[in-house]
Amino acid sequence: MANIIHSVIFTLKYEPGSVPAETFLADGRRILTGIPGVHNFRVFRQMSTKNPHQYGFSMEFASLADYASYNSHPHHVGFVENRWVPEVTSFLEIDYDEIP
Repeated sequence: MANIIHSVIFTLKYEPGSVPAETFLADGRRILTGIPGVHNFRVFRQMSTKNPHQYGFSMEFASLADYASYNSHPHHVGFVENRWVPEVTSFLEIDYDEIP
């Protein structure tokens, strides 16, 4: 199992903890976990002052094929176009696998 981990840390245009921010996080969880191949989806709130981002999404994929399918899936593409681009002000994306 390749176990690819896809993580994004990000800042929303909303105040942390506000209704629009919480709605974005809930919608992200609902929409992205419905895509086949997504495992161990997690939502995080940034607690450190070491970087400027507010939140994080993390998920795992069993293979590069599953990850590629996720990236092109209509629900992912729609979430990025309709929610991510207009509501996220900055982000860092990390895609990695474990070194045995």
